[in-house]
Amino acid sequence: MSRPVPVPPGLLDFIRTGDRFLVAGHKEPDGDCVGSSLALCSALRRLGKEAIPCSAGPFKRTEIKPFENLFTNAPTEQECRGARAIIVDCSSAERTGDLESYLTGLPQALIDHHSAGIHPGEGAVLFLDPGAPSVTFMILALIEALGLSPSRGEAEHLFFGLCTDTGFFRHVDEGGEEAFSYACRLIRAGASPKKTFNAINGGKSFNSRILLGIQLSRAEEYFGGKLIYTSEEYEETRRFGLEGRDSDSLYQILLAAVNVEAIVVVRQETPEKCTVGLRSRDHVDVAAVAADFGGGGHKNAAGFAANTRIAELKPKIIARFEKIF
Repeated sequence: MSRPVPVPPGLLDFIRTGDRFLVAGHKEPDGDCVGSSLALCSALRRLGKEAIPCSAGPFKRTEIKPFENLFTNAPTEQECRGARAIIVDCSSAERTGDLESYLTGLPQALIDHHSAGIHPGEGAVLFLDPGAPSVTFMILALIEALGLSPSRGEAEHLFFGLCTDTGFFRHVDEGGEEAFSYACRLIRAGASPKKTFNAINGGKSFNSRILLGIQLSRAEEYFGGKLIYTSEEYEETRRFGLEGRDSDSLYQILLAAVNVEAIVVVRQETPEKCTVGLRSRDHVDVAAVAADFGGGGHKNAAGFAANTRIAELKPKIIARFEKIF
């Protein structure tokens, strides 16, 4: 992690001179996306602004389900009139899914820590910090640059996002002391590590335990164990449902295997479409792999979608990792 990038003055002006904001994140949001959106909206309201949190969903993850009703997937004409858009945890407006049509034509600011595939719209204000451990880390810096201290609720949202993107600080390496400095400020403002850990790791369904066992039993090693590949068939998606998934636990268990450097999890979402999750322990840049298939993400966590079936996609993925290993 590098030193934090200062908040651009242009972003502060963008906020100070606006009255109404649509705050939108990427489709299929995660904890960082949700926490960033809600904390920023709260801070904007404390500045006397109107702020509408927006998400195209779906809210698949157990830990973010409780926040779904705080977002709109279709802002009204009145809400869009005269509004400005702030896009968080997202490389472009296109990645907001069905929200893109509502954001088109609005003045935009983009706040992200994903350097791969970054594509701000013409004239957009950009706050990019590839070294930041989460976008909530950047939102805290923004809140403070606006002359505010985080409220208790904002601190809880920001800490939630920081913990989800760092794997509860498992992914923070040497030079990452700023992540703990920010965490201390958030805890001082009222965030609870204990409650946050339970919110992220608890509440899993029985089906998620069964599906996890199936995925582990299907896992295969390649290149001397450097790559582990597993999949979820369409029949299993239908049987266990989206709430039966626990990707974080699956990745964590597989990355603990000796010699492993990267993980691939392919899911047959529909008979015609697959989604692919990629994780790496350290040196492998899975964002570069995802980019080759039209996706993106971080060096150690990325993904993509493809209109195909598992049997057709698997050899292409293995061949791409063969170039690495």
